[in-house]
Amino acid sequence: MATRQERHKETVRKYPLAVSSGEFDVFDEICTGDVVSHAPLGQPVGRAALKSYERPIHEALPDFDVTFEDLVAEDDRVAMRLTIRGTHEGELMGVEPTGIDVEFGNTVFHRMEDGKIAERWVQPDVLGLLRQVGAVDVPGP
Repeated sequence: MATRQERHKETVRKYPLAVSSGEFDVFDEICTGDVVSHAPLGQPVGRAALKSYERPIHEALPDFDVTFEDLVAEDDRVAMRLTIRGTHEGELMGVEPTGIDVEFGNTVFHRMEDGKIAERWVQPDVLGLLRQVGAVDVPGP
């Protein structure tokens, strides 16, 4: 029988896979009704807001693929480190599609309630992503 921590890890794994596939109704199963996501581009509250927040990411990187690098659970917390790969085929943070293949890291911490995601703290490598699509140029070697 799976432990509570194993069930929590399996639940949080479903989140980026739903964004990748565009199957946002999965959020109804894995997130609490008042889920909060602390993210760089906003703080959506509730499942509907979360779906609206994540949809442009799926549209910008429709072939979005995820590699789970680390997944650690303790009590009601789950930490996840991912590598995300995709082709920039839609507008992304105001940057028109470039057709460039991108790869960037993302770290997400979750707080669980009754087996569902209640709160998320999201830390993607936004600077690295924007550099790859030519939106920013960072000086240095």
